[in-house]
Amino acid sequence: MFLEWYFKDARLLRRMHWPMTLAIALLLLIGVLFVYSSCYVSEDLPVRSLYKKQMLWIAVGIVGYMALAILDYRVLGRLATWFYGVSLVLLVMVLLFGTRVYGARRWLMLFGIGLQPSEFAKLAVLVLLARILSRYRQPAGWLPQIIVPLVIVGIPFLLVLKEPDLGTAAVFIPPVLVMMLVAGVPWRALAALFAVGGILLGIVVASVVLPMKLDLEDETRQKIHEMTRLSRSQRERILVFFDSDRDPLGFGWNRRQSETAVGSGGPWGKGWRKGTANILGFLPPSVAPTDFVYSVIAEEKGFFGSVVVLGLFAGVILFGMHAAVSTEDRLGRLLCAGVTALLFSHVFINIAMTIGLMPITGLPLPLLSYGGSFTVAVLCALGIVQSVYIRSQTIREFQ
Repeated sequence: MFLEWYFKDARLLRRMHWPMTLAIALLLLIGVLFVYSSCYVSEDLPVRSLYKKQMLWIAVGIVGYMALAILDYRVLGRLATWFYGVSLVLLVMVLLFGTRVYGARRWLMLFGIGLQPSEFAKLAVLVLLARILSRYRQPAGWLPQIIVPLVIVGIPFLLVLKEPDLGTAAVFIPPVLVMMLVAGVPWRALAALFAVGGILLGIVVASVVLPMKLDLEDETRQKIHEMTRLSRSQRERILVFFDSDRDPLGFGWNRRQSETAVGSGGPWGKGWRKGTANILGFLPPSVAPTDFVYSVIAEEKGFFGSVVVLGLFAGVILFGMHAAVSTEDRLGRLLCAGVTALLFSHVFINIAMTIGLMPITGLPLPLLSYGGSFTVAVLCALGIVQSVYIRSQTIREFQ
C-alpha cells in the first residue's frame, strides 16, 4: 500500500525545479573530476581510488535526493522528534565508541562503513526547528521562539564540540538564526543573540592571541588555554590566521600552500591534472580532495573555473531561496531557509578558508569535496527543498 502510494507520488517529479537539479549535477560532476585530479598521482592506492568511492556516495545521495523530493516534507515534520532523538544517540555513541582519527572521535564504523553522525544531526536540527517555529505566530514570547530553539541546537552543538569538531559545531548556528528571522523573531532579540555570540567569540580569540602577544609566562598561558577548552591544533589555527609567518612548516603549511595554489592559477589555470600543488605534494593528499578541493580547482582552471563554480553555487542557493518564497506553508518555508543558509555557510566558510580570509576550520565544500556522510546529507537536504517546491507548484496548479 505504501509503495503504491509512493510511486504514485513519483509522478510529481515533473514539477521539480530542474534548473536547480542541473546545477547540482554539474557540481557533482566537477567534484568527481577534481577529487580524481587531486589524488591520482598518490602512491597510496586507497587515496587514488577516492573518486570511485565518491561516485558511490553520490549514487546513494541521489537516491536520497529523489526519494525525499517525492516524499511530502510534512511527513518529515511529523517525524522530526524521532530524527532528532536518533541523531543525539548517534552523537553520544561517537564519543563513547567512535573511531579516533587525528585525535578526534567523529566517525562510527557500521558494517565497515564510516558514518559521521554530525552531518545528519545538522539536518535533524533543521527539521525539528522548522516544525517548532512553524507552530507559533507573533507574538509568541521568548520561550517558544528563542529559548527552545537555542536548547535544541545547543545540545548537538556541545556534543560535536566535544569530539572535538569546532568547525562543524559552529556551522549549526547561522541556519538557526536565519530560521528564527524567517519565523518572525524580533530583530532586537536576534541582535542581542548576535551581540552575545560576538562577545563570546571575541573572548575566545583574545584568550588565544593575547597571551602570545603579551609574552605571558607558560604557566599563566596554559591556565588561560585550559579555560577556552580549545585543542592545541585549534589554537594554532587561530594564531596562524593572525600571523601568517607563524609555523609555516607545521600548522601554517596547508593555508600557505592553498593560497599559493589559488593565486598561481591565473585567468585560465594550468589545466586539469596539471596543478603542481597536488602533483608535487604541497597540498597533501589527505586534505586536497576534501577541505581544499577548491584550491585544486582554482589552480587547474584558474579564475574562470572558480567563477563557474561560484556561479553554480549561487544558482543552487538562489533556487533554494526561490523555493522558500514560492510556498505559503510556514514549515516548508522554514525548511528551505534553513537548508539554504546551511549550504551558504559551508560554501562561504570553506572558500574563505582556502584563500586566507578565515582560519582553517576543516569544513568541506558541498557537492565538491570528498566525503560520504557529508555528500549524502547535503543531497538529502536539497531533496527536501525540492519536496517543498514540488508541493507549492502542485497547489498553484489547482488554484
